[in-house]
Amino acid sequence: MTITDLGTDWENWTEAEHQAWAAEVRRLAEEKDAVILAHNYQLPWIQDVAHHVGDSLALSRLAATAPQSTIVFAGVHFMAETAKILSPEKTVLIPDENAGCSLADTINAEQLQAWKDEHPGAVVVSYVNTTAAVKALTDVCCTSSNAVDVIRSIPEDTDILFCPDQFLGAHVRRETGRKNIHVWLGECHVHADISPSDLEQQVRDNPDAELFVHPECGCTTSALWMASSGEIPKDRTHILSTGGMLDEAKKTRSNKVLVATEIGMLHQLRKANPRTDFQAVNPQASCRYMRMITPPKLLRSLTHGTDVVDVDPETAAKARQSVERMIALGNPGSGE
Repeated sequence: MTITDLGTDWENWTEAEHQAWAAEVRRLAEEKDAVILAHNYQLPWIQDVAHHVGDSLALSRLAATAPQSTIVFAGVHFMAETAKILSPEKTVLIPDENAGCSLADTINAEQLQAWKDEHPGAVVVSYVNTTAAVKALTDVCCTSSNAVDVIRSIPEDTDILFCPDQFLGAHVRRETGRKNIHVWLGECHVHADISPSDLEQQVRDNPDAELFVHPECGCTTSALWMASSGEIPKDRTHILSTGGMLDEAKKTRSNKVLVATEIGMLHQLRKANPRTDFQAVNPQASCRYMRMITPPKLLRSLTHGTDVVDVDPETAAKARQSVERMIALGNPGSGE
């Protein structure tokens, strides 16, 4: 089997064709001095051929220290931008430049500037799931695992503008008790669609299961309410970033874990702990943007050097400051 025998109908490739593709991807990566980074929500084939798999911030930080001169980021566009921000001297490629993000798209630089003008003196805290232009107008970035610590590092009498995710914003407001946090009404369409009714039905159908919930989910408040009311034991209810889910998966002794996040995450969880049955709270929670990165597109990216991700140097410099301020506060933990 040679790579020229492969068609674009990758979903129907035989095992031999799959192996030929994977071998060629790795051969080209070595030839082109490239490191392949894959987000936890990518297709299993993409995850398995990548040199590193993780969340967007961890991968971007890894890209900055990787010895390769080229980074191929199998994820969505803001993630590749963040890698370029932290590695301005390297070539950064994304297999499909149209792979966007519904959450990052809920706020742009013009909207953020107008919001800042309405609240002079406020500190802007932006989730890493934002564009470079938004990061450039941000005082300090945060991840889902360290958002509470970032908020607590800001003086209590200071107004805070938190963007763009309303569910993560509600989570940090609840955890910190801060009343002066203004939250942008943005959401990830995939996580928002993991609804309270999905969660409640799954929990009642699986009373002995453990529960992993991403704080971007629309069901986070319901999960906490069910835990506080005793419907789910508190010690089996975990609000976690994707990296936190992986850590918890390695420790759990539960026979079944219900997972409320994008379904691509199940691949890594099952690899981390094959003994436990990991099941999606909403099996339809699939990000169409993540799925735009296909095996043929990854091969094309390595073959032809497409698609190149560039960030204006001035924007990148300002955006880098907001990420570095977060890192200076301590270990930023896992990203989304």
